[in-house]
Amino acid sequence: MDNAILNAIEEFVATPWVYLALFVVAKLDGFFPVVPSETLVVMLGVFAAADGNPNLALIILVAALGAFAGDHISYFIGRTSGARIYARLKPGSRTQRAYDRVGKMLERRGGLMLVIARYIPGGRTAATLTTGATGYPLRLFSRYDALAAVSWAAYSAGIGYVGGRAFEDNPLRGVALGLGLALALTGLHEGVRWLRHRIIARRATAGDS
Repeated sequence: MDNAILNAIEEFVATPWVYLALFVVAKLDGFFPVVPSETLVVMLGVFAAADGNPNLALIILVAALGAFAGDHISYFIGRTSGARIYARLKPGSRTQRAYDRVGKMLERRGGLMLVIARYIPGGRTAATLTTGATGYPLRLFSRYDALAAVSWAAYSAGIGYVGGRAFEDNPLRGVALGLGLALALTGLHEGVRWLRHRIIARRATAGDS
């Protein structure tokens, strides 16, 4: 069964259609976050390492273009109906907390928040919607979002490429390793962020006492 699946995947990734699929998935993920674009980019990076199909540079370019397009759709949704979307969120829900956190990041870090939020699970859509809803200038949004999209695409494809190099004879294990690395790095980032906030909170509490 594994060989049949692997053969089917290898046949597909060797065709130009894989780039169209990648663009569509990365674009959808920009405003419809249930689409797992990282998984696809990591997987394609694995196969690029195994036999050069698809091309690693094209994976990064197409994924970045799709992400850039999807983020701009989300930005304009935020411009037109961001306030209504936020009003419908359940108070205290995980989604509302993500929006609130991104809003605070936007106030503190401006456009750099867009780059950071692209690596936060559920954060990218909240970031682009909030940026649009707050009237952040489109010119600056596009500039920072281009950096975010390219760095994210290179990071995801690079993780997959590392996994593919480690298991050149078994791409499925390479995919598992690549996804594992991506999850581990994301968890590390979230852990560091949580620890940093705890330290800041303790210092603030000590300062008030």
